[in-house]
This record gives sequence, structure tokens and C-alpha cells, in this order.
Amino acid sequence: MKKENKTDKQVKNSKVIVIGTSAGGLSALKKLISQLPKNLQVPVLVVRHVSPDATGNVILDELNKLDTLKCLHAKHGERLNPGNLYLALSDHHLLIGENLKMRVTKGAHENRSRPAIDPLFRSAAVAFGTGVIGILLTGYLDDGTSGMKAIKKCGGTCIVQDPDEAEYPDMPRNALNNVKIDHCLPIADMGALLDKIIPQKLVKRKKVPDDILIEAEIAERVLSDLSSVNKLGDQVPFNCPGCGGVLWKVGKDSNLRFRCHTGHAYTAAYLLAEQSSQIEETMWIALRMFEERKNLLTEMANGKKGVGSKSAHERAEKSQTHIDRIRAILKTDENENEDDMPT
Repeated sequence: MKKENKTDKQVKNSKVIVIGTSAGGLSALKKLISQLPKNLQVPVLVVRHVSPDATGNVILDELNKLDTLKCLHAKHGERLNPGNLYLALSDHHLLIGENLKMRVTKGAHENRSRPAIDPLFRSAAVAFGTGVIGILLTGYLDDGTSGMKAIKKCGGTCIVQDPDEAEYPDMPRNALNNVKIDHCLPIADMGALLDKIIPQKLVKRKKVPDDILIEAEIAERVLSDLSSVNKLGDQVPFNCPGCGGVLWKVGKDSNLRFRCHTGHAYTAAYLLAEQSSQIEETMWIALRMFEERKNLLTEMANGKKGVGSKSAHERAEKSQTHIDRIRAILKTDENENEDDMPT
């Protein structure tokens, strides 16, 4: 029988708080972190959607002003320490690997984001099992829902901000609609709730489902393969917006998610948003090309006389017809696509 070492015991007897947020997240994080004590007995990991060129220093500065937890950028290979808050770096996923060590990777985007919430939540569920406390705050669309589902399946605790008070209620509301959430409450009440949950004795760990293990390994290894993705679901007639490869539908439930074999992952909402963005980009390119064609034909017509001039004018007029149609489509889609675009 294998002897259990000290690190194994630490993992089994440990807890962690993982927090995900997007739009409106800085204000929400400040309200939450201000309630936590300096001597918090668990580490806290945070993913907030940020642009690739952001440093995250503003977030850390604002959180450190609260004088509660010590707030730091996550560093690859460092162990998690209680009382510290680790913020995901921009353009990097933040994961929890073996022996309570952080993994900071440049893996494929999930839900159009890097860092994304789902990979962190999923890795925490695998590493900590029943010791995970997942918190989902304000934000657009539904990143975090799949991660919450993983936490729930592994026996962890799921907490979401009350959508009625969230600045952007999509993320908490989607989690509520698709996962059996343990607690839905205003941020102002979360500190007291955590005070009750953290001291509670851990229950026996559950076996991690194979699909969660596979997806966690894909994110951690920064690679995928056909055999792994084939175990997650069936191919669908959609292409991955990130790399152009084939997509697989993940799982059988109504909460649609898709993956490609290189690691990109999307919920249905994010896939629609990416498709909408690419369609709009294509339409703008088509508009530019038709305008250039019309301008060239007009120049040709002005430089000619007779039959050739008439033909060029007619073709220029047809190009203008296409230009008007494309502009009408872009104007019509403008408001519709706003609902598809996350931040």
C-alpha cells in the first residue's frame, strides 16, 4: 500500500477560493475582498477578463489598498499560500496543478478569453475536490458556468452573486440556470458566508469524472489530440473560429459547449459571438472591395468613350447596388450583434 506523503495530506485537507468575473469586476472584487480577514486560512485565485495588453497592476493596486489579503500576480510553479490572493496574468490562463502549485500557461483561448474562468474552476475542482469554493460575479455571457458545473460534480461549493444586484447579470444568471448553485446572494453577504464555510470539516472527496479530467489535462498540457476530444463528444458541422479546425460538441446536456482538437473551447453563446464578429469583419472587407471596384470602373468609364464607357458605367452602378445592400445589412445587424459581444 502506497504511503501517503505530507503533500498528499495537505491537498486532501486543504481548501481554496476561486473567483471569476468580467465586466464590472473591479468594483465587485473590491466589495468582496474588503470583507476578508488578513489571516484568511485559504488562498484565493482570481480570473478577471482583461485585454491582452493590460498589466493588471491597477486591479492589484486597488485590492491592496483594502489592506486585507496580500494581492499578487500569479507566478508559474509557485505554491499557494493561505491569506494570499493571486490574480491571473493578462493573456495567460491560471490553473492549479499538482502539489498546490500554480500553472500559468499560454493555452488556447476558452470562450474567446485568456485568462478564462472555466479552466481555473475546472483545475481547482480536480486539485481540491470538495475543498473548492467557487464564486462567480458580474460579467457578460456565460464563462464560468462550465467551471461551476465541474466544481459541483467534484463536491465543491458554488456561490454566485445575486443577478439582481450585479452590474452585468449574465454570468451569475447563466450559472443559476444551468448548475445547482449552493448560494446566491449579494456580495455584501458573502464575507459572512465564507466565515461559516471555511472552518467546516471537509467531506470525503468524490471521484473526478473522466470528462473533467480530460478537459483539465488539455488546458494544463497546452495541447490536445483527436483521441481525447473524441471521448468528450461528437463532431459537429462547425469550424473553430480560432484555428479553422473541426469542432466537437462536449457532453450531452442542454448547456451547449464546443471544443476543437487544438484546445479552443466555446460555449454556444461565445461561439455565436465569435461567428458574428467574423461575419461583420467579412462584410466590411466585402464593402471595401465593392467600393474599390466601383471607383475603378468609374475611372475607366471617365477615360473612355462609346460602348466601353457605357459598360463601365453600368457595372459601376451594379457595384453601388451591392454597396447599398451590404451597408443596409451592417446597419441592421449593428444592434443585434451588440447582444452577442462579450467583454
